[in-house]
Amino acid sequence: MTGELQISELSVYPVKSLAGVSVERAALTPFGLAGDRRWMLVDDQGLFITQRDHPHLARCKAQSGRDSLTLQWNDATLTVPIPDGTASTRAVEVWGDGVAALDAGNDAAQWCQQYLQLPCRLVYMPETAQRLADPEYARPGQRVSFADGFPLLLISHASLDELNRRLPEPVPMNRFRPNIVVSGCQPFAEDEWRQIQIGDQVFSVAKPCSRCVMPSIDQATGARDRDINRVLASFRRWEGQIWFGQNLSYDIQPDTTTEIATGQSVRVLD
Repeated sequence: MTGELQISELSVYPVKSLAGVSVERAALTPFGLAGDRRWMLVDDQGLFITQRDHPHLARCKAQSGRDSLTLQWNDATLTVPIPDGTASTRAVEVWGDGVAALDAGNDAAQWCQQYLQLPCRLVYMPETAQRLADPEYARPGQRVSFADGFPLLLISHASLDELNRRLPEPVPMNRFRPNIVVSGCQPFAEDEWRQIQIGDQVFSVAKPCSRCVMPSIDQATGARDRDINRVLASFRRWEGQIWFGQNLSYDIQPDTTTEIATGQSVRVLD
């Protein structure tokens, strides 16, 4: 280690595959960080839509409020209330997991279709949803939002620095869309962590994060940059996958309030 481990960045992604938001602090919920990936775009069959096929989604900004979501595409904005008990339920699917989501309504769908140029619906994951993380790696009963598979993703800043040292041009951390960025360790030290503590909360390091085409997408423009995955594969490829970052799992009681914040110390327990 090179110094005290601490959180240097926190991010949430209100809508899966839309732009992320940097925050100073965030509450932990049974699904992950508050406001993280509780919304998602789906096609006519209820299948999830992401930047993998539609990289321009990176340019659509999203901001969660207490009772609403605000979307912005260039100068056009839309505020959508969180669907209540009167909203239509829609069966949706994300990575093979079926979820009973709440439909955000026709106005939201029409806005997304007009500005994102996609036939889609906007849906919300209610508190009653029971999508579970992979039990082979996660704690029993660990719920997860519309994130790919786990409630939190952690990456050390040193790991990005090491990647950037090898790239023709450096890239920002948002290419990898983590929730927690940690500073004060050696590159890829997180590969060896099994359990960490932030404040009073203990997290299990569930498994490494396998990377797809997403890191190649510039989150400001939606343009693709093939160098990043090619270079990553040159030194972070094994078992047929490219690995960067660690997925976290944790136990938390639904009626408790636990926050994590930038500047907070991170302790490696195992």
